[in-house]
Amino acid sequence: MEHINNYIEQNKDRFLEELFGLIQIPSISSIKANKPEMYRAAEYWKKTLLEAGADKAEIYETEGNPVTYGEKIIDPKLPTVLVYAHMDVMPVDPIEKWVSDPFKPEIRDGKIWARGADDDKGQGMMHAKAFELMVKTGTLPCNVKFMIEGEEEIGSPNLGKWCAANKEMLKADVILVSDTSMIAPDIPSITTGLRGLAYWQVEVTGPSRDLHSGLFGGAVANPINVLCSMIDKMLDEKGKITVPGFYDDVIEVSAGERELLGRAPFNIENYKKALNLEELKGEEGYSTTERTGIRPTFDVCGIWGGYTGEGAKTVLPSKAFAKISCRLVPNQDHHKIAELFKNHFESIAPKTVKVEVTSLHGGQGYVCPIDFPAYKAAEKAYTDIYGKRPVPVRSGGSIPIISTFEEVLGIKSVLMGFGLESDAIHSPNENYPLEQFYNGIRTIPLFYKYFAEMTGK
Repeated sequence: MEHINNYIEQNKDRFLEELFGLIQIPSISSIKANKPEMYRAAEYWKKTLLEAGADKAEIYETEGNPVTYGEKIIDPKLPTVLVYAHMDVMPVDPIEKWVSDPFKPEIRDGKIWARGADDDKGQGMMHAKAFELMVKTGTLPCNVKFMIEGEEEIGSPNLGKWCAANKEMLKADVILVSDTSMIAPDIPSITTGLRGLAYWQVEVTGPSRDLHSGLFGGAVANPINVLCSMIDKMLDEKGKITVPGFYDDVIEVSAGERELLGRAPFNIENYKKALNLEELKGEEGYSTTERTGIRPTFDVCGIWGGYTGEGAKTVLPSKAFAKISCRLVPNQDHHKIAELFKNHFESIAPKTVKVEVTSLHGGQGYVCPIDFPAYKAAEKAYTDIYGKRPVPVRSGGSIPIISTFEEVLGIKSVLMGFGLESDAIHSPNENYPLEQFYNGIRTIPLFYKYFAEMTGK
């Protein structure tokens, strides 16, 4: 541990400087005009990996955004860890909610404030710096490969095909990922499950043009009103999704496993206070953590139409739109759910409007067994740094590519996240505590050490 702490102390300012250089690239994958920025980010990652000690690093084309791949093979007979991270970030809207420029990182209150500070530039950079530390101190115990993609925030639509085409190059014993979170700074946890995702855009069309709401209101159906009414029908009074067949493949978690999951520390009053809420809402019969970890959900992520500018405009709009997502649990197929929702939502549309549902992206859920050697190595590494055995948790979030890795590459992933709920990922004022950033760099080399010991060939 002494060599780890010494190296971090000697280089911590440079680590931040290099992270800030990456953050300053506005690599928003959902904005097509930002594609040049994706290549800037890919080049930055290539340079970072080579300077950290990779034998080679290259930028690979996909049908969408690029992938940066790097590797250091010290002995083909030794185990190989494949590190996955993503270089793209979420949009910054609403920009007026940010205290500082989202692409000009600042340090305030012991935290890095910027888009991507946590998700996933900060957490990805931890791996590059941990790798550098092991190379420079002569303590790298196994082979390492890096795969940094540019489309995670839009569902990784092209990475699966790229993985299939480069299966031999990507051979490894485990995939190591830091794109998840911990329960608290003093309560380490390892994510053992991820929910899947299905995501659609809905378009509701009424009259052929926008109409005067005084002359036509009450005689012509308002697409926004209709859309809201249709969305309201998607959940029943018990919080269950009403799409026929939606729950057919849901495997109910046993009472025993629910009891184990319930041991994770959780204070519902603090949870509500942090969100400034008086009451919570969700599927009847399940706790708050179960609703976000082991149950599927239905959410409207955005809705618009008509006039939304300053002042008043009496318009009955021609169209209304919504973006809708469902988080899915393992065993639910996102392709099947996408079709079920589309068929059902279009079928309940009244004849006063036309409804079109377009599937945007999706992904399967994932479960990591807690007797998996990589899980055990991660568990031991966290315990050494945090002084506590990490709690296994199922995340409510989705990383669709993780299940694809298992399907295409035949490799399990271990999810060693260091983010916190308070980091506000995907929201204005995203941040990442410096302590978590440096603790990640401390913990990751220990994972390599224990994984190599457990699986040495």
